[in-house]
Amino acid sequence: MLRNKIFSLVDEGVPLLGVCLGMQLLFESSEESKGEGLGLFRGRVVRLPKTVKIPHMGWNTLKILRQCDLLAGVSEDDYFYFVHSYYGNPADAAVVVAETDYGLNFASVVNRGNIYGTQFHPEKSGEPGVAVLRNFVGIVKK
Repeated sequence: MLRNKIFSLVDEGVPLLGVCLGMQLLFESSEESKGEGLGLFRGRVVRLPKTVKIPHMGWNTLKILRQCDLLAGVSEDDYFYFVHSYYGNPADAAVVVAETDYGLNFASVVNRGNIYGTQFHPEKSGEPGVAVLRNFVGIVKK
């Protein structure tokens, strides 16, 4: 089963990057459906507040809370492309690397050990996104 293979690879130390919905799948559960996430991060995926336009679609910045190899060379002035209606709400704030303000501050980059997630799409985020992807390739090569 794919789920068991993912757990096995993560346990072996293979780096994992979840992007957008992929990041949300790293959590235990979601308001969006009854299914279970992978549970690699404790917490739940919740809907953005009704006070903002949904989906959150467009360019936004990161507030970097702690150093992480994934964000090497990325600054808080860099813009990233987002398109989502839900976000991961970690039970452990220590996994939050960066957050983004869109009606509330939500976790936009998470990391614990060899597991990484971005709520934004690095592949659609120009040079800053390319930097994130290059950083992940460097992490994989270690």
